[in-house]
Amino acid sequence: MKIRIALTGPESSGKTTLCKLLAEYYGCPWVSEFARDYLTANPGNYGLSDLDYMAVQQVERWERLTEENLVFYDTEMTVFAIWAKVKFGKVTETIHQLHAQQHIDHYFLCQPDIPWEFDPLRENPTDREALFTRYYETLKERQIPFTVLSGTIEERMISAQKVINTLLLKH
Repeated sequence: MKIRIALTGPESSGKTTLCKLLAEYYGCPWVSEFARDYLTANPGNYGLSDLDYMAVQQVERWERLTEENLVFYDTEMTVFAIWAKVKFGKVTETIHQLHAQQHIDHYFLCQPDIPWEFDPLRENPTDREALFTRYYETLKERQIPFTVLSGTIEERMISAQKVINTLLLKH
């Protein structure tokens, strides 16, 4: 029984907060965003090659927890693909391949219906709804199992727990 759950969606939509809370509730690990660490340590401009590097490092973080039964991912390759397309107008072959190869059992798409919080790494305070639509359409197009989470953190937790508990029963 190995279940991988990813939280995805536009910036400042509650992914990290929810990821931490779910991991704590279920007593399991969560994998943080490598990109946040990388961009904090290397402030300034970045390019497509940096996105490739961050994506590869993100996958390496996931691979460190292959023996765990339940793991939450604070980000995944849909984020990198949309980020690359929006920021640079194209997605690299590396990100395409990593996106195609990732195995996640369920995605939680976080609705940006909570206030945007300033963070020096965030770039899209005004287009979160448009980005959410991109995420939604991408997940639907790829026929990936996902649930949209919206509302307060408590409402999101309740919705997520229902889905996770069902997944746990199936495995």
